[in-house]
Amino acid sequence: MLTNIYFVRHAHSTYTPDELGRPLSTKGLADAERITEILENEKIDIIISSPYKRAIQTVEGVAKFLEKEVIIEKGLKERTLSVKPVENFKVAISKGWEEPAFSLEGGESNIIAQKRGIKAILRVIEMYEGKNIAVGTHGNIMVLIMNYFDEKYGFSFWEDLDMPDIYKLTFDNKNLKEVNRIWNRI
Repeated sequence: MLTNIYFVRHAHSTYTPDELGRPLSTKGLADAERITEILENEKIDIIISSPYKRAIQTVEGVAKFLEKEVIIEKGLKERTLSVKPVENFKVAISKGWEEPAFSLEGGESNIIAQKRGIKAILRVIEMYEGKNIAVGTHGNIMVLIMNYFDEKYGFSFWEDLDMPDIYKLTFDNKNLKEVNRIWNRI
């Protein structure tokens, strides 16, 4: 029985230091409407999201359209990079991919974040086997999860992601069979 996970990387957000409550920008809200239009045709059964507001807002239009609730999965929150502001975000992310055990002060290494994300996504696959599941999430944790199943998904793949972006991962039991990008660049 095939299970489809639609990873939806959140749309553009308005920066605030409040990671949990950071909302979508005007552009992000418009892109979230496009995501709803795309996913309306995918026969989504379940909508799950990271607890971060920007991820929830990105998939909540789908939930409203389908008259379903957004189920919050804490394990799909974005990787904590550091407890302090990071001077060069891209350099910090790159170092994590080069040295998977590396972490900044108070942050998660790629290894730790990937374990958390995998635990969550395998639980989702087990609970909703055979379903089409939209997952509102974040670029780094999404690619770390994808990397667990196929190492070709790494730093350069992360760099090429759009915001938002949608990848459909098809699983047979817990084995990844196929990955398809279904977000079209504007």
